[in-house]
Amino acid sequence: MENDQQILNFLGLARRASNIVTGQDMLLSQIRSGKIHFLFIATDTGQATQKKFNDKSNYYHIPVNDHYTKSALSDAIGMKRTIIGISDRGMAKKLVELTDKIKGE
Repeated sequence: MENDQQILNFLGLARRASNIVTGQDMLLSQIRSGKIHFLFIATDTGQATQKKFNDKSNYYHIPVNDHYTKSALSDAIGMKRTIIGISDRGMAKKLVELTDKIKGE
């Protein structure tokens, strides 16, 4: 659980550094233009939305973390969101490392 909190804290840090992108339309355009480097998808996101963003992330080779609820992600960034993109490469790399620790890779 320590790594879970570390990821959520880091997500809050990314928000304060203005390195997150939210909103489906904005995220889709940013993904297509190669500006999103990591994606959070809430576990309780609608099925169609979840499929759409999982497909996009697979096509554009964007790592995804789908282990948190909408509530946990919203608390971390201070606004209600179900899908959050990280636009900074360095922060995305760190989030990949932290996510891999949780998965045990």
